[in-house]
Amino acid sequence: MDGKLPACVIDVGTGYTKLGFAANKEPQFIIPSAIAIRESAKVGDTSSRRLNKGVEDLDFFIGDEAFDATGYSVKYPVRHGLVEDWDLMEKFMEQCIFKYLRAEPEDHYFLLTEPPLNTPENREYLAEIMFESFNVPGLYIAVQAVLALAASWASRSREERTLTGIVIDSGDGVTHVIPVAEGYVIGSCIKHIPIAGRNITYFIQSLLREREVGIPPEQSLETAKAIKEKYCYICPDIAKEFAKYDTDPGKWMKKYDGINSITKQLFNVDVGYERFLGPEIFFHPEFSNPDFTIPISQIVDDVIQNCPIDVRRPLYDNIVLSGGSTMFKDFSRRLQRDIKRTVDARLKLSETLGGGRLKPKPIDVQVISHHMQRYAVWFGGSMLASTPEFYTVCHTKEDYEEYGPSICRHNPVFGTMT
Repeated sequence: MDGKLPACVIDVGTGYTKLGFAANKEPQFIIPSAIAIRESAKVGDTSSRRLNKGVEDLDFFIGDEAFDATGYSVKYPVRHGLVEDWDLMEKFMEQCIFKYLRAEPEDHYFLLTEPPLNTPENREYLAEIMFESFNVPGLYIAVQAVLALAASWASRSREERTLTGIVIDSGDGVTHVIPVAEGYVIGSCIKHIPIAGRNITYFIQSLLREREVGIPPEQSLETAKAIKEKYCYICPDIAKEFAKYDTDPGKWMKKYDGINSITKQLFNVDVGYERFLGPEIFFHPEFSNPDFTIPISQIVDDVIQNCPIDVRRPLYDNIVLSGGSTMFKDFSRRLQRDIKRTVDARLKLSETLGGGRLKPKPIDVQVISHHMQRYAVWFGGSMLASTPEFYTVCHTKEDYEEYGPSICRHNPVFGTMT
């Protein structure tokens, strides 16, 4: 494999897309998964509204530039992790490769990621775009959960590396709890939670809106987002936390200073209970979504209980966090404590029911937090795409031309890595 240029690793998420080259520690670019296009006001289906002649086809922006472009409509090709508009997705990939990575797609192998429960048809569409439009020599479509597990190896010794574990992947748009056994996702047990980064931002925004008057309305969302990223943390006990703030507000209250984008005047916001109430909606979802009341710790426990009995212990022992919304301080400690309580209560109950004759072996619960958590999926992809084995499991252009896009319906899993 000598003399090959490094593979390109692209992880398209609902909120943000991470782009970069294999063997790097961090993605080169993190851009919003948005695209701004000009649409004519014709009635009819979307594709006919976008039919332009000639060079106008290249007239679009992606990422942060999409929000600054005036006279364009901003679209999101990906919803809840799944691609909804392939026409836009192709344009999006085009600028990712040529404008951001500045790569010649014919010279690089590509590793792209796919969400859990992605349909085989989606994989075929993706293969078609990559091989037909960009003429790439090789393509591998990896499951995000498996990459996140591989990324957690950064904090573990070689003997402890395993592709069995539960991945809690929480980004901007959706949170998934995904059990993986020996590198294969147990699809029937995946649960998704309708609470993620965006919901926390909205919740903080509504708390601020009720109390603070100085925030310019058009900036309230980004102010809430900045406060979330800067000051929020997870508390062990919500009632004690309220008491702490009430007894010594000077110690716990923070001030956030912002600038009004129009008048350029300074405004400041007192940040109080929002600091712990924001991320608390993972453990008390009813705060923000009255239709959904199951805390994340219980969902993780339910998922493991639904899995085959022989993988349950290793799953409890390897709960891996991935994605930006798991970055709150003490998230892993609180999750580990809550799951451990549930598990211990269940063991105690079974001992009582057995009349004390059977003493069940205690179950280890371990939630793994590591320094690559925020870009875990991308970093796992970068690690895998930098190994020589990567080139042997890729779908190649030759295979594609011989068999067609159906070659991507199934993905070989990296068994050689562990």
